[in-house]
Amino acid sequence: MAEYIPLEIPDTPRLAENIIHFGRALRRAGLPIGPGRVLDAIRAVEAAGFSKKEDFYWTLHACFVNRPEHRAVFGQIFRLYWRDPRFLEHMMSMMLPAVRGVQETKKAQAAEKRAAEALLDGLSPEMPKPQEDDTDEDTLVEVDASFTASSSEKLKTLDFEQMSTAEIAAAKRMLARLTLPVKPIASRRMKASLLPKRVDPKRTLRASMRQGGEFDGLRYRERRIRWPNLVVLCDISGSMSQYSRMVLHFLHAVANQKGNGWARVHAFTFGTRLTNITRHLKTRDVDAGLAAAGSEAQDWQGGTRIGGCLHAFNRDWTRRVMGQGAVVMLITDGLDRDPDHDLGREMQRLHLSSKRLIWLNPLLRWDGFTPQATGIKSMLPHVDSFRASHSISSLEDLANVISNPNDTGEKDRLMQLMRQHASEP
Repeated sequence: MAEYIPLEIPDTPRLAENIIHFGRALRRAGLPIGPGRVLDAIRAVEAAGFSKKEDFYWTLHACFVNRPEHRAVFGQIFRLYWRDPRFLEHMMSMMLPAVRGVQETKKAQAAEKRAAEALLDGLSPEMPKPQEDDTDEDTLVEVDASFTASSSEKLKTLDFEQMSTAEIAAAKRMLARLTLPVKPIASRRMKASLLPKRVDPKRTLRASMRQGGEFDGLRYRERRIRWPNLVVLCDISGSMSQYSRMVLHFLHAVANQKGNGWARVHAFTFGTRLTNITRHLKTRDVDAGLAAAGSEAQDWQGGTRIGGCLHAFNRDWTRRVMGQGAVVMLITDGLDRDPDHDLGREMQRLHLSSKRLIWLNPLLRWDGFTPQATGIKSMLPHVDSFRASHSISSLEDLANVISNPNDTGEKDRLMQLMRQHASEP
């Protein structure tokens, strides 16, 4: 059995144990770190010494970080764990629900909330903060960080607004693994084919002319295939804020999945104005991307002007992003407060510009939902499918909805209710 060689750092006799705990926190935050890297980090610190904090930071950085998207997470966890003497109190504040938009006085930086959750490992934000007293620095403070996690099946059907902080974190991890495949579209353009599908007269004649008129066989062609664009219009008003955060996590995963079938994924947020956040979803780190999107969308948790925002999209963006048979997902509760624009007309134009228009409405989670609001009545006739978007399972069904052109969801039932109400005296 190998003899343990203590580090020659007299001021920090438990540094090796702290590095082990630090590596575990990085692993819980998503970095691929195993026991081998932790041992390498301890040996590297032993060789490099601990004379400067900057050298200590880059020594651990060299051992634990091998991807650009992991730098932000490592930096935040290092700052909370090694540099801030009151890191526990700071992390408790970071465990409170975040991504509230620009109304916060101090917004969480990229990966900061994930770093807090990784270090606390599920500690409830309602737990009282530790009091400052004259306790000896060597006193060991044990915190019970255990919690009861929901099962996968229960979590899939749970409403986003009813989830706790721990359940929201688990739901985000599940959403990051969801896929949204789509079938290719047959183009009118043709390409050469080796299979005998359709005769290509031009290539056949050209091949014959190159051989002095000798016919040596037919040439064939087939249709090219192309992939559609996915365009998402997400309502971020006050009534939709919690659902919008979860949907944006899901869209970030779809936008960064390789081989998902989509030509491009375009995302727009709207409340009182339209904001293009497509470039922010391309950021590899989800926390950094959504933080940048929240900073640019100045109307987060504000009012709702669906008609005006759809008018701006139809006027400025339809020709740019709606080509190639785009599929449009409209995520809103339909509670419009814009008297200046004709919502029905804007929805009709959006429907005509898209190959398929899918409306996701969290209000459908109620069994007794009926189209009573004026905005919902104006929008419903111009969508292809009307679905709920309040849980993970409802987002999982999107793959079947997109692949099935005959799926209408709850549209037919609600349209029938609208006709019945209109015929009543």
